[in-house]
Formats: sequence, structure tokens, C-alpha cells
Amino acid sequence: MFATDRFGTAFSGIFAGMTHTAPAPRDAATTPTTVPITVIRGDGIGPEVMEATLRLMREAGAKLDIEECIAGAEVFRSGDETGVPDDTKASIERTGVALKGPLETPIGFGEKSANVTLRKMFETYGNIRPAREIPGLETPYAGRGVDLVIVRENLEDLYAGIEHMQTPGVCLSLKVITHHGSEKIARLAFEYARATGRKSVTCATKANIMKLGEGMFKRTFDEVAVDYPEIEARQILVDNCAHQLVIRPEQFDVIVTTNMNGDILSDLTSGLVGGLGFAPSANIGSETAMFEAVHGSAPDIAGKDLANPSALMLSSVMMLRHIGQPVVADAIEDAVLYTLEEGTFLTGDIAKEHDPVGTTAYTDAVISNLGKQPTVGERRVTRPLIMPAIDWRPKQVVAKTRAVVGMEVLLEEAEMTAAQVGKAVEACTEGSPLRLALISSRGTKVYPGEIDDVEMIETWRCRFVRADESVELTDDQIFRVLSCLGETFRWSNVQKLQVFDGKPGYTKVSGED
Repeated sequence: MFATDRFGTAFSGIFAGMTHTAPAPRDAATTPTTVPITVIRGDGIGPEVMEATLRLMREAGAKLDIEECIAGAEVFRSGDETGVPDDTKASIERTGVALKGPLETPIGFGEKSANVTLRKMFETYGNIRPAREIPGLETPYAGRGVDLVIVRENLEDLYAGIEHMQTPGVCLSLKVITHHGSEKIARLAFEYARATGRKSVTCATKANIMKLGEGMFKRTFDEVAVDYPEIEARQILVDNCAHQLVIRPEQFDVIVTTNMNGDILSDLTSGLVGGLGFAPSANIGSETAMFEAVHGSAPDIAGKDLANPSALMLSSVMMLRHIGQPVVADAIEDAVLYTLEEGTFLTGDIAKEHDPVGTTAYTDAVISNLGKQPTVGERRVTRPLIMPAIDWRPKQVVAKTRAVVGMEVLLEEAEMTAAQVGKAVEACTEGSPLRLALISSRGTKVYPGEIDDVEMIETWRCRFVRADESVELTDDQIFRVLSCLGETFRWSNVQKLQVFDGKPGYTKVSGED
């Protein structure tokens, strides 16, 4: 059976026909009288847009058994640094489906993002965000047929949240990219393209700079693409991708990318078609699907009946199709699009010709338009999305040969010059199979050599390599050098340098031969 969706997503039965361990979708033959879902109203404008969406679903005839739970700011204030209490986790485990309002993300201090915590808890490794022209919205791209989807890896990259203060003034944030995670999201992107009849998948990376991490993502994409010969596989640098999205967005079908890149690009694509107020999304994994508006909690307008609930309403459309209530989903989608196209009752963020209305009045208008259909916007015919059948236990990437060829150590020293640090460090390699190859500061070589035009900071990354390439380095040899360094310097980070199958597992620094 084919399913349809104006927004170019496969959520008309997007989880139908899943392989792997995902719960079977509910269709007309198997759907119970009511379907259990978890609802999290969220922070800021979250309660308002969620109430509007729940009203709309009730009026449209959705059959839901709602379990209301909390997450976000209220939980943080109670002292739970996860932002997600056990009761909420248990509810989502029971239902396998969540509709979520925006949650506040603390900026610059201790607590973690509750959004990220939820994604990690339930391994929702893929974030799917469609961006398609919406009737009635005046944008610079109206009439150009923008219809694309960002498929964003959802668990790794800088969002792993692994950061360490090396000194009071220097922080290191680790960008985590795995072959396993890259393969899963690449396969999801191709399966999505196949399900929605799309012709191309573009991989957007910064592999020219981060040759190992983003490079692995790029190379894994190429490996996966071989299994989908009917779909054109493209590569693009993410900065050029942003450039091309502004110049000619209609050239793209599906864009797959890493977590941080996807976060940025998907907000950009939302802006092409009307803004975050119209950006639905789904976080999907093998056993759980969470549907949410992309926009934030907008605390400045919270409680003022000003918020635009369209994004969460359209996210509920995705959810309803997933749980086997496509007729209700179609009715809600039609009513939202009809209201936008008519243009009489619009919230302040988009109202042009008529006076703006509030959240409640806009919702009333959408409800009154149930049963009406917009005059523009065709539904995309889709097939069920087949989730990638990848074992949840990562398959280890095994090298035929590997060797430890050196190490890098991050030292703290605020008074010495680069030359002084270099001489002191070299003294610790006397009688050792390790020799100091170079010292770098923020990725630029500063020793050996007269480097006068690089601004120094209080950390120095010292790279040691084997003095004799025929000698296999041992941990004891590394420890002895570290012990000596510790007598003169504070050191906060050490990394072995390894070679796999003859290829260095580390990158050169600027200025290195």
C-alpha cells in the first residue's frame, strides 16, 4: 500500500514494514480503540502550542491514550541534572511514541540538554526534517518548488557533550564520529530517499579540514551508496552546501550530514520555506519515535497567547501517520494548510494583510477548517520506510596491522617561551626511544623553529614519535616520559599516536613537514 504526505516525508506509514527490532506500525486492522502516547508539554511556549495541538487532534477524531509527563526546566530545578525523570523514561518505554513540546537547554553551565538526553536514552539516532514550500507563506523562494529533507545523525559528533577544561582558560571539546553511527544514518538517508521516490542523496561534510572524523563519515557514505545504485550519491562540503541552499535550494532532494552540521543546515532550510514556526521533525530509532517542533521555547512570549503552533501541529501529523491514523493526519494537515493559504487568521510571526491573531484564535480557525482542502500542494506518494537492519552492537572495524608510533601530551605553562618549553621537554626524552617531533599551539607548529607570528596560549601540545621506527613503543616507555614531564609541567591530556594498515591515525598540524 502506498501512503502520501504533502511535506515530502515518509511519515504516512513511515515505520510500516520496518526490519530490525522496531515495534510494528498500527494500521486500520490492528489499531486499538485508542493508542497510547507520551506527551511532554515542555517549557516556555510549549504548554500553549501543545494544548493547541491536543485540541486539534481531539476535534479531528484522533484516538489517543495520553500519558502526560514532564522534562526540561522543571526537572532541572528539582535537582535532576538529566532533565528527564524516571517516570517520563518509563512512559516512553511503554508507549514507544512521544509528542514533545520545546524544552529549555541551559547555556554555558552544568546541566545537560534534556533534548539530547532523550535522544540518547532511546537511541533515536536519526533526525528527519522536511522543508517544503507551504501555501500562503511569502518567502523569497516561493514558487521555486523547494522540497528537500535533512537527515541528521542525532547522537554523535560534538553533541556527545564530552568536554574537558585543560586549564582555567582552555577547553577541549571532543568530536566523536564512528563508523557504526555513520553507516546507520547513511543507510537511513538512502532508505528514506527510496521510500519517498527521491532521486539523490547528498552527503555534506567538512572532510577537507577534519579529514579523520568528517572524513570517516564521507567514506562510510560512499561505502553505503554502492547498495543503492538507483539513487544518485553526491558529496559536498558543508559550507558550500549552505551556500548552494541559499542560491538554488531546489537542486537538493535528501541531505545527510553529521549532528552539528545537520543542526545548522536544518534551521537554514526551515528559513527557506517560512521559518521554524513551520518546521516539524521526528527523532527516530529502532524502538522509539519522538515527534517535536523544531523551534525553541521562546520564553519572551510564553504565556501571552502569541505563539504559532503550526510546527507542533504538523509534527502531530507525522506522529498520527506513524501510529496508524492516516485519515486524521490528512484532515489535520489539510486544515493547517488551508488556514495558512487562506491567510485570514494568522499569528503575528506571519500575518501580513490581516491583523494577527493569537494562538487560541489561530487554533480555532484551523479546527473550523477541518474537512477543507488547500488548493495548492500535492501529496508525495511514498512507500514504507525500511529501517536499516544493523545490529545494535557495533561491528568492530579491525585493522590488519597497527602500531603505536608516538604520543601527544598537552602541557600547561604560562611563563616560558616555545623554545624554553621545547628544551625542557627534550630533556625528558634523553635515553628514551621517543623524541620530540614538534610543539604546536592551537594546531600550529611553534617549535622547533623561530615562530614569532603565532599568538601563544598557556597550553602546548607536544608530539613525540619513535626515534627508531623499528622499535615498538611500550606503555612503560610512554609512562617514563610522562613522569619526567610531570616534574616540570602540569599535563592534562595524553593521546597515543597510532598507524592502522600503514595509514596514520592522526593528522598533521599547520606548519608540520
